This record gives sequence, structure tokens and C-alpha cells, in this order.
Amino acid sequence: MASAADAAPGAAGAGAGGPPSPAAAARTRVTLVTGPRAAVREAAIAAALANMAAAQSAAQSAVILEGLADANSPLISSPETGLNVQRIAPGCLCCAGNLVLRVTLNRLLRRPPAQLFISLANAEHVDQLRSMLQQAPYGDLLDLDTDLQAQA
Repeated sequence: MASAADAAPGAAGAGAGGPPSPAAAARTRVTLVTGPRAAVREAAIAAALANMAAAQSAAQSAVILEGLADANSPLISSPETGLNVQRIAPGCLCCAGNLVLRVTLNRLLRRPPAQLFISLANAEHVDQLRSMLQQAPYGDLLDLDTDLQAQA
């Protein structure tokens, strides 16, 4: 169950439930992933992670997936690979799902990954989500990368 501290990040830092202060950690690169179906988005993220592994270390990556798991998902949390996969309930992440996204982000940012992918079931409000991620407290912790449009 989420506590009020998880949902309300602030300058108090990780000990109070919010994300760590900017001085405490390097900024996390964030890629918003859109596409027609969850399986397509997950395959695109897996391909991006494979490319990262070929070019550099893909360790310390995290993925937030909106919606239900696909039985054949290539994305599985694994301590050996450093991949942290979190699933959250489907719903617009800038509207109805905003609180769930913030709680999940705050928890992930306690141990910030180098790379974070956020898979969106609906790209309708991607600009509003991008704006939220650029505002405090996340603006000091995250570097938003170019969006990834997954193709079927």
C-alpha cells in the first residue's frame, strides 16, 4: 500500500519517501515509449536495451509498463541483468493514473537507474506527461530523451 510520503515527493529526500536530492544521484535518462499494443512497445524496449548492451552497459535500467503483462513479454525483472520492471494499472498517466505513476517513480528514484523507459498505452497526453516529468521535483532528477514510437 502506498503511503502519503510515496505520493508526495519533496525536498526532504529519499528518507522521507520522495526522490533523492539532485546532488545525491546522477540524472536518469527517460524515454517515453508509445505504440499500438503492449507487446509491440515491450519488444521495442527490449530491442533498445539490447542495443544499449551492445554499445555500453544496460545494467541499472528500469521500465514502467502500463497495463497487464503479456505471457510472452521479453521484459522480466532480473537482479543478474540489473533490469527493474514495474507494472502499473492502465489509465492515463497524466490524469487518472498520475498518482500511481508518481508513487512508482518515487520508489524507483530511491535507487536511480541510469535509463528509464515508460511505456504508454495511449499517446494522447504524452505532451502533458512530458511536461509533468520536467517540473519539480522530477525536472532535477530526469533527462527526457527522444520518444520511442514502437511500430507493429
